Amino acid sequence: MRPPLSMVLFTTLAGAGQGVLLVLFGVQLALQWGLAVPVTPALFVSGAALVLALCGAGLVAAAFHLGHPLRGWRAAARWRTSWLSREVIVLPVFMAVVSLWGLAHWLGAPSLALGAVASALALALYLCTGMIYAAVKTIREWATPLTPLNFTVLGLASGAAFGAALAAATAPAVMPALAWLALAATIVGVITRSGQLWRNATLEGGATLQTAIGVRHPRIVRSSQGLMSRTFNDREFSHGRTASFVLGMRWTGVLLGFLVPIAVLSATQGRIGTAGLAAIGLVQLTGLLAERWIFFADARHPQNLYAASTP
Repeated sequence: MRPPLSMVLFTTLAGAGQGVLLVLFGVQLALQWGLAVPVTPALFVSGAALVLALCGAGLVAAAFHLGHPLRGWRAAARWRTSWLSREVIVLPVFMAVVSLWGLAHWLGAPSLALGAVASALALALYLCTGMIYAAVKTIREWATPLTPLNFTVLGLASGAAFGAALAAATAPAVMPALAWLALAATIVGVITRSGQLWRNATLEGGATLQTAIGVRHPRIVRSSQGLMSRTFNDREFSHGRTASFVLGMRWTGVLLGFLVPIAVLSATQGRIGTAGLAAIGLVQLTGLLAERWIFFADARHPQNLYAASTP
């Protein structure tokens, strides 16, 4: 598939924002249960602002994926059957609840109820976003429960890294726990994403040229791809990049998204200050952008079988 930049940005940025919210609500629960020392409201207020910034940036990027952005509201009309429609509904509601949650902390009246609702919406949003792709049975690389699971785990990993950076600046006492959480989530992300890649590499059977277009003839060849340019399907269902470019993106995702954060957090236990943790969060986010590009590029649509048959 051709990785759409807008969706690469949206799923990665919004996923990180959801992760920040889940991590900070975990801190709020720990405070409520007496498992952590008191912290200033600045941690939660700045965290809510970061969540809104990340999700807002993702939402702006997603708008460029629409053919007619002014009609984007119509995407919510099919909520009974469409995971995309559900995502379109859940995202703004999530952002609104996060705004109220951050405002409550700023006013000195923290609300567990608002935090719980925001957390439930964050998890629902991971599910909706992941199922948009997992529900596409035609693309077997996506059609697995590992797709929404990876969206959740990787979003939580990057969100925990940014949460640790916020804690280093506003609540140093809880920073080590968040740094360890970022490390653990990244390691789990290595396991779950590796599991999906292994599954995709070992897929057997699948579509043939005959089943792809519904013709039983034993020999099918496309005689032309168009007189002036490639067709729409050729552009959408093939990334057109060289093997060396794809390999470079793959290694960028592995190194920056997983290996570098694991190595640094393991060696320092997160004690590298606000700037260091923020840098790790940005490095990991960059790696996860490359990893999400690979997620799209690895998808093999049956259309490609027909395109490849051109002499």
